[in-house]
Amino acid sequence: MTRLPARDLDHILSHTRDLWDDLRGRTIFFTGCTGFVGMWLIESLLCANDRLDLGVSVVGLTRNPERFREKAPHLAGHPTVRLLRGNMVGFEYPEGQYPFVIHAATEPPLAPDITNPLGVFPADVQGTRNVLEFARRAGTRRLLFVSSGGIYGKQPSQMTHIPEDYTGAPSTMDIGSAYGQAKRVSEFMCAMYARAYGFDATIARLFTFVGPLLPLDARYAVGNFIQDALRGDPVRVAGDGTPYRSYLYAADMAVWLWTILLRGKPSRPYNVGSSEAITIAHLAQTVAQHTGAMEIAGEPVRGAPAERYVPSTTRAHAELGLRHWIDLKEALRRTLEWHRSGDLRATRPPP
Repeated sequence: MTRLPARDLDHILSHTRDLWDDLRGRTIFFTGCTGFVGMWLIESLLCANDRLDLGVSVVGLTRNPERFREKAPHLAGHPTVRLLRGNMVGFEYPEGQYPFVIHAATEPPLAPDITNPLGVFPADVQGTRNVLEFARRAGTRRLLFVSSGGIYGKQPSQMTHIPEDYTGAPSTMDIGSAYGQAKRVSEFMCAMYARAYGFDATIARLFTFVGPLLPLDARYAVGNFIQDALRGDPVRVAGDGTPYRSYLYAADMAVWLWTILLRGKPSRPYNVGSSEAITIAHLAQTVAQHTGAMEIAGEPVRGAPAERYVPSTTRAHAELGLRHWIDLKEALRRTLEWHRSGDLRATRPPP
């Protein structure tokens, strides 16, 4: 079972209390409801629904409803939730009006895109178009598209924080950029459909996160480090530790996404992440405080600029009043505590 911590749900509600009346009595259609982002959004929505008596209904698109019921029975079994079998590329449009749509599904780049570019790119693009077709027929008023900072391509070394108006892009010759390219095309389709059919499309460009439900065995450095710590192993850095990243706690992420859906300016993207940069080596050291050991496998290249993937969040701060409320040390502590409590605990592999 994957229940989120009560204090995190309290945190989300305390920073979104003035938003929920917009959803009262409405039905929300979700894609990606079984993923990291989707599960945080659905559980926080159901918490608000129960506490505030909103009368919200949820229809969640999932490839495997049985797996979702096994993974999160408290969500799948909630009386306001209905699961729809299918994927974003092909699903039977449910009847009725859906004033709000959250499109958080993606063909996840859990392995390098270069291994399956012809799977990642068309699935994401065709899936987004299918969801937009559904939205235009379902009376949708506002749609949240969960995009990615990958749409910017490689961050210039002299740019400390990448803003939403940066016009760079992934190279069209880099087949490893299939995920970022697909998100870029999908954003453009959202803007076109919104203008043509009269609904509001809001765009959230997600960067990097930490918190309960984050996969520990995927290609996310912070998840890998946490898994090492939970096993009691040295925290191992596969590279040289010089790249810069930043991490927003998942409870803050949920606040940001609900705010962007309900208060964000239409067809205006917002970066979602932390602006507080940290090197991968420093991140590993911070996690290793819980185990006492770390290893760095690679050696820095002398004179080479450090690679960065750090957003500017000035727009979200200035226009929507969003903040980075939970700092990284507390975020790591909460994540480790959640795993150690028994949920999805990482264990040593059998000998």
